[in-house]
Amino acid sequence: MDEILAVAYDDVVAARGRISGAARRTPVLTSATADALAGGTLLFKGENFQRAGAFKFRGAFNALSRFTGEQKAAGVVTFSSGNHAQAVALSAKLLGIRAVIVMPGDAPAAKVAATRGYGAEIQFYDRYTEVREELGAKLAAEQGLTLVPPYDHPDVMAGQGTCAAELFEDAGPPDLLLIPLGGGGLLSGCAVAAHALCPDCEIYGVEPEAGDDGRQSFRSGRIVTVKTPQTIADGAQTTHLGRFTFPVIRALVKDILTVTDAELAQAMRFFAERMKIVVEPTGCLAAAAVFAGRLDLAGRRAGIILSGGNVDLEKYAGLIC
Repeated sequence: MDEILAVAYDDVVAARGRISGAARRTPVLTSATADALAGGTLLFKGENFQRAGAFKFRGAFNALSRFTGEQKAAGVVTFSSGNHAQAVALSAKLLGIRAVIVMPGDAPAAKVAATRGYGAEIQFYDRYTEVREELGAKLAAEQGLTLVPPYDHPDVMAGQGTCAAELFEDAGPPDLLLIPLGGGGLLSGCAVAAHALCPDCEIYGVEPEAGDDGRQSFRSGRIVTVKTPQTIADGAQTTHLGRFTFPVIRALVKDILTVTDAELAQAMRFFAERMKIVVEPTGCLAAAAVFAGRLDLAGRRAGIILSGGNVDLEKYAGLIC
């Protein structure tokens, strides 16, 4: 019997209804220069233009909008290096919910400032010595908050899947779909949508070479945990896939690819120079794999998720110069 997955396409459709009017329908961008470099047709889904600067708003708003009255009154807690933090903070503000965010002490200053700007309360931790899941669970228990993790949550996953659904509607079904991979919320949600809308589409996740827990998990058939990776892709410094995300990835994804930090920086520079857009390192994962020639795209159409654009300007300048 086929395994029952945590998210179905009907959940993605329902999520679209909930986030409509709150989330932006982000553009699909093209570049003749990028096509020439890749040898195929590239369709960039610009989630760097999403509210709060990343795709995370989709899943966060979908999850919080499903809270009961009691949950809304008590508040929400999450843990995040930045993009999910901002997404939960903004969603909570829009829905009138108190938000407490557990963030690493070395999170990008711009992401910390934005999270505070949306009205959230921040509690810092050391990502190399403390376990954020434990801190989030403790706060939830002590204060009666509802924990909404950054990726391993069916409502979050369904919300993220709306990204691929929009891409397919606006640009038509591609032959391949490449998606940044951290904990797997975006990849799993988009895989569900893509598989429903175009079963023949090949789906790939792309993660930092320095933290290839996803690739190891995918190829071994079990969730592999690694040490916190040292990578400029701070949004993908996860140590393992989730119990909900992994089965979806294993069932629907063709393969997991990796890229180096140098390749991420090169992709960031391309977007700045040739397409005049700011994409953060994690947001460049899928594009970097294409530019680095990880796949043969000759004569093929590839959808590429640019997952976010939140990056400190000083760090950004240092990486692209």
